[in-house]
Order: sequence, then structure tokens, then C-alpha cells
Amino acid sequence: MRRLVSLMFGLVLLLFSSGAALAQCSMCKAVLSSTRDAKFIRGYNIGVLVLLLPPVTIFCSIFIVLRRHRNQADPDQPAEKD
Repeated sequence: MRRLVSLMFGLVLLLFSSGAALAQCSMCKAVLSSTRDAKFIRGYNIGVLVLLLPPVTIFCSIFIVLRRHRNQADPDQPAEKD
């Protein structure tokens, strides 16, 4: 339980402390800096985040499956307490 509270606190702190994420490559940033259309820039930034979701989801899912498999494979090890 304490680990979960610490994780949630860290995520909230990260959320409020982060500024604008400069997630574009240098070429994309150059194109976006040459335009003044705020809707286009915002849409582009949201598109970058949407394209980031599938790889992160796959990556996290693999580690969740591996962790569950590891816990089932070693029955001699005591269960973890959160």
C-alpha cells in the first residue's frame, strides 16, 4: 500500500512540475516553429503523444506478464507485501 501511495505521489508531482514537453525531432520542431497556427501545433503535439501510447503499452504489458510469470514459476519464494 505504501509503495502505491509513493508511486501516485511521484506521478502527481511529475505531472504538475513538467512544462511543455519538447517531444519532436529537430526537423519537426523546425516545421512547427515556422507556422503560427496554434490549432495545428496543438494537434501535432497531441498526435505525437497518441503515437507514443502503443509502444509504451506494449512495453509495460510485456513486463507485467513477465513479472506474473516469475512469481508463478518460483513457488518457494514468499509473496510480496505492498
